[in-house]
Amino acid sequence: MYFCFDMAGGDVATACFATSPVEGDRPGWRGGGGRGGCVWVNEQIREEVMDKADTAFILAAAGLVLLMTPGLALFYGGMVRGKNVLGTIMQSLVLISLISIEWVYLGYTMSFGPDLGGLVGDLSWFALSGVTTAPSPDYATTVPQTVFMIYQCMFAIITPALITGAFAERVRFVPFLVFSLLWAICVYNPVCHWVWGKGGWLGALGVLDFAGGIVVHATCGAAALAGVLVLGNRKGFGRTSFMPHNLPMTMMGTGLLWFGWFGFNGGSAMAADEVAATAFVATHLGGMAGMFMWVVMEWVTQGKATTLGAASGAIAGLATITPTAGFVAPNAAIAVGCVAGVVCFVAVNSKTRLGLDDSLDVVGIHGVGGVVGTLCLGLFASTKVNPAGADGLFYGGGVGQLGSQVLGVVVVVVYTFVVSLVLFKAVHSFMGMRLEGEAEVQGMDSTEHSETAYNN
Repeated sequence: MYFCFDMAGGDVATACFATSPVEGDRPGWRGGGGRGGCVWVNEQIREEVMDKADTAFILAAAGLVLLMTPGLALFYGGMVRGKNVLGTIMQSLVLISLISIEWVYLGYTMSFGPDLGGLVGDLSWFALSGVTTAPSPDYATTVPQTVFMIYQCMFAIITPALITGAFAERVRFVPFLVFSLLWAICVYNPVCHWVWGKGGWLGALGVLDFAGGIVVHATCGAAALAGVLVLGNRKGFGRTSFMPHNLPMTMMGTGLLWFGWFGFNGGSAMAADEVAATAFVATHLGGMAGMFMWVVMEWVTQGKATTLGAASGAIAGLATITPTAGFVAPNAAIAVGCVAGVVCFVAVNSKTRLGLDDSLDVVGIHGVGGVVGTLCLGLFASTKVNPAGADGLFYGGGVGQLGSQVLGVVVVVVYTFVVSLVLFKAVHSFMGMRLEGEAEVQGMDSTEHSETAYNN
């Protein structure tokens, strides 16, 4: 590799990389001698030089992903009854603190540390030991490793926060914190390493997940189902209508989530480049298509479209496009969003018939959406969009990639469900996770936090 430079006038005016001095030459360049020339440099060094534009982009993306957690708090908070709104918001916000601490000491090294048999990272980076501002040769080679670490921290925060919607209005605060910490250690960190970590066994088998269809949405959906089964339904489920107490709050949360999702998906390119642009566009198109189809489904089946339906459809589309965002063309992104709007609508409207009180539709939107999106990657992915990806079935790639995606979904969903079931049962048995009796009637705000959202 040659580094070609021109220092006419005493300043570095232009530079480029080339595989030979000739390739680096351009009109007006002097190939060696004078103030210009070509110097052989090591390609590995070139690939690990920090890029200021990429770094600024990922830092901004990390801020956007963090914004999604308070956005989720508002989204969920508006959907519950007024006596539970503060407790619901608190569950999301407190995880910013709890999971950040866990991520610094254990989460990052378990997820992205040096590989142990493809299953988990070792403890070499415990408490961020050895994690510096130098780019990593394995992850995000143009941004400081500390930037990559903090960006991934935001994913680790919002994933357990998503689960809280499934058991909304009926869990005690301290047992919830214990469960969330154990879940991050036992589920999120290993699965993250399997798919995204260097040497992770699912990644090595070709499983692709651009921004978290498996790692975030499939895991939270499987855990949500386990939580509903262990903790049971709210009092009056199937007989009482649990109407959202503040839909404008939910719509505001939807807007913040949608805005933050551009950082969630776009930032997963780990560079300010054409892949990030592809993911950014696909994110918007997936969200809008999901919203459109959900509203259509409501109009066809109920005769009216609702604001809650529009919000739910948008989140379904955004969740479903997440694993595919950096691998699909715009038309394919719209197709994925449309599929999400229909399939997730059917899933959400099946919960009462199945007798499962998934309070805020975590399984139907995030779980189903994450799985569907992951499988859609095996259909719609194209190497013309992203050469680092694969060609799906519809783009001449055969069934190979689809098979890999099926494997990833089955393994992660089963593992997450079983481990989550054990954790829920253990915490509930030892600490009493369920809000019982009169406490549930009074609501989480007064019984768990000794405050109320509305004093008039």
